[in-house]
Amino acid sequence: MISTRFAKAAIVAATLSVAAPLAMAQNIAVVNGKGVPKSRVDALVDQIARSQPGGAIERTPDLEQKLRDEVVIREIYMQEAQRRGLQASPDYRAQMELARQAILIQTLFKDFEKKNPASEAEARAEYDQIKAANGDKEYRARHILVDSEAEAKSLLGQIKAGAKFEELAKKHSKDPGSGPNGGDLDWANPGNYVPEFSEAMVKLKKGEVSPAPVQSQFGWHIIKLEDTRQTAFPAFEEVKDQLMQRQKQAKLARFQEELRKSAKTDYKFSE
Repeated sequence: MISTRFAKAAIVAATLSVAAPLAMAQNIAVVNGKGVPKSRVDALVDQIARSQPGGAIERTPDLEQKLRDEVVIREIYMQEAQRRGLQASPDYRAQMELARQAILIQTLFKDFEKKNPASEAEARAEYDQIKAANGDKEYRARHILVDSEAEAKSLLGQIKAGAKFEELAKKHSKDPGSGPNGGDLDWANPGNYVPEFSEAMVKLKKGEVSPAPVQSQFGWHIIKLEDTRQTAFPAFEEVKDQLMQRQKQAKLARFQEELRKSAKTDYKFSE
């Protein structure tokens, strides 16, 4: 019996002698008798990575040292705050509740994104839709914008009589963006304009001026088409990542809106 008891004690001692170095290996330091686990460094790395484009950072030796310094100094400060009993203060409790909510909400959104990833097929569908909406042509036009049809007709008569379109635009157009530039609207897709304007513009040939003033919600326009060109549309592979990111954000926004609408509350959100 004695030999058995000694044997068991020897086994326990040997186990503890092995376990102690293993436990120490999981700590980067000991502060006032309390171990500072390496997992805190890993958690800090993850936190920093989430704030970076692509969600990753390079763990260089210099960065590792700075992170270990940060984790250990935090432990020193935290122990002092606990020694003073600050963890029981109302301010601490209020901030901890806000931090708890933020972390839990962030975890909810990450879980949703993981289970509802954006797909290449969805990105392709959006790409095709945008491409179709933009058409295959861009237009460069000028316009003169005025308040009344009578003024527009008067200016149109002057243009037909030989007056320079650009000079009349500089003098009479109330469009602050294009007027000082002779009415120049630069290259644009017809979809960028209000329907009345784009419908009249696409009917014109290069160098032509609209035969009659065109009315829109902004006033009365005289339009001159300078030129047209084929749309320089990027290839799908060039914008795929951006489109998939948009899909990801759109899905999350819909999820958030669904939660808001389905919640039973007497609170009225501002719109």
